[in-house]
Amino acid sequence: MADSAGAPVPSVHRPSTVDEVAEVVRRASREAVPVTVVAGGHGPWSHAPADGIRLELGGLSGIEVEGTTVRIGGGAVWGDVATALAAHGLALSSGDTASVGVGGLTLGGGIGWMVRAWGLAADQLIGAQVVAASGEVVDASSETNPELFWALRGGGGNFGVVTRFDFAAHPLAGIAFAESVIDGDATAVLRAARDLLRDAPRELTVTYMDVPPMDPSAPAGARLSAVWAAPEPDRLRAVWEPISALPGVQTQVTTPPYLEVLMEMPQPEGDDAPAPPGFLGGNGLYAELDDALIERLVAFRRTYPASVVFLRSLGGAFHDVAQEETAFPARAANWFVMAGAFDIPGMLDEQTRSAIDADGEGIRAGRLAEYGNFADTERPDAVPGMFSAEALTRLRATKAAWDPQNIFRRNHNILV
Repeated sequence: MADSAGAPVPSVHRPSTVDEVAEVVRRASREAVPVTVVAGGHGPWSHAPADGIRLELGGLSGIEVEGTTVRIGGGAVWGDVATALAAHGLALSSGDTASVGVGGLTLGGGIGWMVRAWGLAADQLIGAQVVAASGEVVDASSETNPELFWALRGGGGNFGVVTRFDFAAHPLAGIAFAESVIDGDATAVLRAARDLLRDAPRELTVTYMDVPPMDPSAPAGARLSAVWAAPEPDRLRAVWEPISALPGVQTQVTTPPYLEVLMEMPQPEGDDAPAPPGFLGGNGLYAELDDALIERLVAFRRTYPASVVFLRSLGGAFHDVAQEETAFPARAANWFVMAGAFDIPGMLDEQTRSAIDADGEGIRAGRLAEYGNFADTERPDAVPGMFSAEALTRLRATKAAWDPQNIFRRNHNILV
């Protein structure tokens, strides 16, 4: 199917049952066309037109809680999950914004606000219901289809449509939240944060963000924020003292509901809503936030007014999971780092774009791996950098077993 200009137009389906998903997938297999799965959130493929079939899972967004087990539909978003779990005194480590989809975040790993306390979103996954490329509906867990289950935890959407995620949730009585606004050069603050996180309790997860006024999803300027996985503001103040005592840092400690730390990201409405602006840059998982990397990041943000720098601390429960236990790369990493610039028409010339690319390459030179959830375009040549060599071999074998036609290829595609 094509539009008046000859460009491919996707066949859009919005199923409300698993059987409807299975029928759509069977059709895709018969016709040998790709399936773009939109799992309820705001990732890049939620905006991208595509040939083949577009499968939007927003109609499968139910949330069921039984004890500490929570079953979540493949089209749910994390804000709704946080709201539902709060009523039971529970929580999961989720994305940064309420509109992040459970599916995309979890399948790519899921670095969230509680990553040091509880690990990745994928680390909390205990089972899944999957519509395979054949249209068969199967369960996946450590006991049933274990290799498929292994691949779902970090291997992306390459293996089927996940229509239900089963998680082990965590009791959470409340949190403490520190926000330190930085006035001036952030170098000393980042060094102090790095030193603090080397031996910090795992209850502490830290995020640094420095964004321009044009970013609608976050306040402009530089700030270092921390979530403490318990309603203990005095403990957080004591641990946070090396940050709050620094010159030019203004800190506030509060005890908000966990849901309130999930930012609200403005969402364009309608099928014809414009895609977000282009983005020049990239990300990485790093063993250490050394002085050279800190200086590169601060200089990058200072040099390019439309740039963004984002960091999140790892360690703690993230390190508890053995490298081979999931498909996610670089379990030795202590920091996630993203740096780039908005490519808004009229703001950047070719010389500036080239300079951003060059400086970005310098920042990414020391990374252990790229985090696929923050890579917003299909780049088949980049996929090997998103996994260990051993994991990629296993993922290719799993792909061959579950999707030999490669109908699930509108993602960071794993080629057999």
